[in-house]
Amino acid sequence: MYFRSIALCACLFNVAMVQNVYPCIPSSHPWSSMIGICAITVFLNAAGSMGMQLTSTGPQTVQRAQGERITLVCTYTPDPSDTGELDIEWSVVSPDTTQKDQLLLSYAGGNKYIHGNPGLTKGLDFAAGDPSLGDASLSIAFLSPTHSATYQCKVKKSPGVDMQKVSLVVMVRPSVPKCWVEGGEAVGETVSLHCKSSEGSSPLNYAWKRERGGPIPPSTTQNRVTGELLISNHSESFVGIYMCEVTNAVGDERCRVKLTANKPPNRAGVIVGTVVGCLLLIIILAILIWLLIYKCDARFTRYEKEVSNDIREDVPAPESRPHSRGSSRGASLHPGVAYSQVGMQQTGHSDRGHTHIPSSSTGYTPVKYDSRYGFAV
Repeated sequence: MYFRSIALCACLFNVAMVQNVYPCIPSSHPWSSMIGICAITVFLNAAGSMGMQLTSTGPQTVQRAQGERITLVCTYTPDPSDTGELDIEWSVVSPDTTQKDQLLLSYAGGNKYIHGNPGLTKGLDFAAGDPSLGDASLSIAFLSPTHSATYQCKVKKSPGVDMQKVSLVVMVRPSVPKCWVEGGEAVGETVSLHCKSSEGSSPLNYAWKRERGGPIPPSTTQNRVTGELLISNHSESFVGIYMCEVTNAVGDERCRVKLTANKPPNRAGVIVGTVVGCLLLIIILAILIWLLIYKCDARFTRYEKEVSNDIREDVPAPESRPHSRGSSRGASLHPGVAYSQVGMQQTGHSDRGHTHIPSSSTGYTPVKYDSRYGFAV
């Protein structure tokens, strides 16, 4: 700005010199027009240079990660003609033009003031200890997604005033992704590698690389949006360690997975093994059924023997007893019946109770054992 003023003044000086050297040049000459133009330009440039000027430069949109610290730069240079009180304001510009902007932080009369929602203004402060020294930059200690907005810095010192805007976008870093393989990893089959990050601001970009075994063969299909690496015809040339890297504007993370190649199994061997396994299963089931029947039959036979033994134990064994006990027991069992030994004589009813024992010369008739009564008769 000052260089342009000097150049214009030099132009005006040169024109004046020409007028002095050649005074015969009339006022209607083109040189007179040039003098007028230079004078007007110098005046306008001097008028434009008066007032407050914001001197900070930088991108109009800033992207930062959640949790970081940021400083929104706003430096200014007042003009000597600015003699009023310094007033600095930081506010959030409303996306709706019909609504008022939200004032966050201000400086006036040597004091700082915090305005608005405490949740939004938490951690906000001027970056410089004394904003009146030409640095009105805003510092945010801990960024969160709620800080995403368009901010306006306004510096006023009457009669000068100037302002600038900057858009802040707070993004979430991608989380550590999860890598896995889908498919049996068999040779000749379709295998797909997947990579997914559970957190992170969009857009997320996924990229697969092979760390061992050389670059990824060109026959694969890679989707950078979903994180899938598709191998339509798997072979041993794809074996290796694969790394997936997920990135966005504020960060990146990665994960790894190992891919192998398994030869397909022998189908004939599988069929034979299946048949042999079925036969062995049938034989095992038959043996189990036979053992069960055998055990039940043995248990039933042992039960029959125990029952028969119990029945025999309940029957009392026959006893041999003297004739006197037999006679008395027989009399008790059959009252009114008189028993006599062979060779003994019994008189009539008048002689009841009197028995005549025969002489010793008389012999005994052999007795017989009657199982019905349990004694000899």
